[in-house]
Order: sequence, then C-alpha cells, then structure tokens
Amino acid sequence: MPEIYDLHCHSTASDGALSPTELVKRAHQQGVTALALTDHDTTAGLAEAKDCAMNTGIKLIFGIELSTNWHDQCLHIVGLGIDPAYPPLAEATQNLQRTRLERAEKVAHKLEKKNIPGALDAVIKAAGDGMITRTHFADFLVSQNHVSTRQEAFDRYLAKGKPAYVSTPWADLEQGINWITESGGIAVLAHPLRYKLTANWMKRLLTAFKEAGGQGIEVVTGRYNADEIRLAADYAKRFDLAGSTGSDFHSPDNEWVELGRLAPLPVNIKPVWELLH
Repeated sequence: MPEIYDLHCHSTASDGALSPTELVKRAHQQGVTALALTDHDTTAGLAEAKDCAMNTGIKLIFGIELSTNWHDQCLHIVGLGIDPAYPPLAEATQNLQRTRLERAEKVAHKLEKKNIPGALDAVIKAAGDGMITRTHFADFLVSQNHVSTRQEAFDRYLAKGKPAYVSTPWADLEQGINWITESGGIAVLAHPLRYKLTANWMKRLLTAFKEAGGQGIEVVTGRYNADEIRLAADYAKRFDLAGSTGSDFHSPDNEWVELGRLAPLPVNIKPVWELLH
C-alpha cells in the first residue's frame, strides 16, 4: 500500500471545522498514512491529535503554519517535525495569540463603522480556545447575510485594501523560520503561488527563504492544477528545495479540498518527508 502524505491541514485549534481527533479520524478514513497538523500560529491541537493518531495507526507529524512578514507581504511558513515545547516557539505562539486578538478587535471596530455590529463576540465564541482568524470573521459575515460566501467576505471586507482589513505586525520571515528550524523542524513555504508574486519577486523571496534556513516548498496542494504543480515544481528544482504535499484542508463542507486527495509529487522532486527524522 502506497504511503499518502498530507502535510498541511487545520483543526478547531485555529480555523478548521473539525477537532484534532475528528481530523485525524477523517484522514485515516481517507487513506492518509502520514498527517501533519499545521494550525495557524498555534500548536494547541497537537497533543489531542497525537492521542488519536496512536489509536488509529496514522503517523502524526507535529506542525504549525506561522504567519510572517516579508516586504509588507504576509507569507505563511509551514513547520514540519517541530518541537512544540521549544521555549522560543512556545512563547511565540502565546504572543501570536495576543496579536490575533488585537487584530480581531480592530477588524470588529472597522465592521461596526460599516454598520455591522457584534462581530467580536461572535468570532471569540466561534474560535473557543483556538486562534481567531479572518475565516471566523468571514463565517460571521455569511451568517449575518452580509455576504453569500467566505470568498465574498474577503473580496468585499477582509482582504488587503478592503474596509475591514487590518495590517498585522507578524514576525519577520527570518525569525519565523528560526523558530521552526531551531525547534528541530523543517521550514516549508506554504502555497507559493497564492501570493501572486512576479517571477522576479519570487526569485527574491526564495533566495531570502533559503538564506534564512528554509528547506521546502509546497509543490502539490489541494487546489493546484497540473500547470500550477509544474510551476511550483520548477521553483523547487531551481532553488534546490524539497517538495511538500498538503491539502490545506479546513472543512468537510468544501467538496473541492479533501484530506489526502492530492496529486502525486513529481518524481524529479526530493520529498520533504525524507528530511524528517
């Protein structure tokens, strides 16, 4: 039976719809043999996921998806094989929790100015003990019939340049990579084509990423088509980066993205899991 790696997904510890236990069980049902739980800026779901993984036989890889800043661009860096107890990383996640709450307060204030009250209480309740993300605000806007879909919420209110967008002081790229690598993990650039960078800016980013200690790039995601996979694979080859595969699964409600439903990693790309201990 072939190994199926899914190295990017989210639980209720951040903006996923399933608890860590439910997520691991679903991954097992979908045939995933190795799963990385990579919640946004938190490792809070890892212990629960590990308990379930031990009972199902699935290999759980401790992960995180860190938000970082680079040239005024928010970049997401997936950490694989991290040690969540590594003190600087643990402290960073606590600070990021505060940062996200402060951002949520500012987003809610901006929505109030647009005659949309009640957002802060709603997103705090929805997030529970997990990280507050813009997805929680998108769901709130959908629930109050201000928009029809999450994407419309971002397009009209939450994306950069829109009325409720708040610029956030994330850690810089090098610092985020250091937290991952110094904890024993592998730093992977998440969904590289999402940032819509020109070829020249992508070259600058991947050069800076490697110089800071980054070792991998997502080549296959739950949303990439064949042409996008080829382009991401070309970046991996040109910059000597290992290739990762991850669905970026958030919810069973999205029929287009499913745990383990991934194209194979191109054969000429070094798999990132070969770097994991």
